Amino acid sequence: MNKHFAGDTAVLLGRSLRHITRSADTVITTAIMPIAMLLLFVYVFGGAIRTGSGSGSYVNYLLPGILLITVASGVAYTALRLFLDMKNGIFERFQSMPIARSSVLWAHVLTSLVANLISLVLVVLVALLMGFRSGAGVLGWLAVAGTLTLFTLALTWLAVIPGLTAKSVDGAGAFSYPLIFLPFLSSAFVPTDTMPGPVRAFAEHQPVTSIVNALRDLLAQRPVGTDIWIALAWCAGLLIVAYLFAMTTYRRKIS
Repeated sequence: MNKHFAGDTAVLLGRSLRHITRSADTVITTAIMPIAMLLLFVYVFGGAIRTGSGSGSYVNYLLPGILLITVASGVAYTALRLFLDMKNGIFERFQSMPIARSSVLWAHVLTSLVANLISLVLVVLVALLMGFRSGAGVLGWLAVAGTLTLFTLALTWLAVIPGLTAKSVDGAGAFSYPLIFLPFLSSAFVPTDTMPGPVRAFAEHQPVTSIVNALRDLLAQRPVGTDIWIALAWCAGLLIVAYLFAMTTYRRKIS
């Protein structure tokens, strides 16, 4: 069964990736907004923002939050692609074939992972051109990549739910707006101690702050402390809950 599932997923993944290669503008568009925000905050607002991070440039401080925004904007396309497949009857056609049913969802999820990783690489390359520098070694970069991969999987499975249940194209993609906005209420752009009381309390206890702080410390080769474990717990918890809800919704849809 596992071999059957893996083979079916690989075939469907190839189908989804071919769609991506035929519309490369999807990946580019996903990266454009985060890159524009990176340019705006570094070159327009950066001179007026004090992060208390020593001699490091603002682009070093900002990049982890921009990477999370890149993922949040990218997973909206997963919901959109799923919605279009549901609307066009692709799922019904697959159900008539002798394939593992869950492989259809996993193909979309893995496609999202590949597309988002490409977008993340593009954003990092632009950040390097803007002066971003990291003291992290191989293990540090692997930890960053692993955290971003787990975060991407968690948000992608979350995107599967509106992709299966939305009534319109706009509804399928609209869920990502709060996710894109959430980093603004975190330590992604400014330290949380500059915020007023209630906002600071929310910012310090929401998942993005822990993830951003962990990525920032890893990239700067600083001791990570408990932030990395809190970040991984948030990502893993969200992934498990989103996966269970998505699979339950999918079974109801195809039953």
